[in-house]
Amino acid sequence: MKWTEADIALFEKEKEYVDTAVLPLVPISMTSSIKTTVSMGEYINIIASELERQLKGRLLLLPSFTYLTSEESLSKVERLKKVEQELFEGGIKHIVTLTADVDWKKFEYQLDSAMLWMPAIPLEHMDEQYKMETVSAQVKQVLQFVTNTWQSNINS
Repeated sequence: MKWTEADIALFEKEKEYVDTAVLPLVPISMTSSIKTTVSMGEYINIIASELERQLKGRLLLLPSFTYLTSEESLSKVERLKKVEQELFEGGIKHIVTLTADVDWKKFEYQLDSAMLWMPAIPLEHMDEQYKMETVSAQVKQVLQFVTNTWQSNINS
């Protein structure tokens, strides 16, 4: 389910079955490495959208959590923790954050979400078929990560 009026209406009706939120972490910078920054965000959003498509009805794809690459790390971590708190209070049991920004790995232990870091693969020069195969292979790994997250919470 997506963060749209129609899907949220369905989410409210089926809340007991939708226990997972996916939150893409997307950097913004107009001053340094703009092309790399855009590539990271674009890649993570493609993966998140495909994940939502494959697990529709079981997870909620949230709007991207955006932050400035120049933002102080503690500031962005605190903002993300507030988002996590809001989601947990709203009944979400599992939060999966997706990022291509390796800097987040330093703060993973401070968060309550399951963080998955994936290096961005530049898709702009790939032909469409190879692009889809690459994304599909990545989504399979993300699906396994989400399934493992569900399993670890069942067993704990």
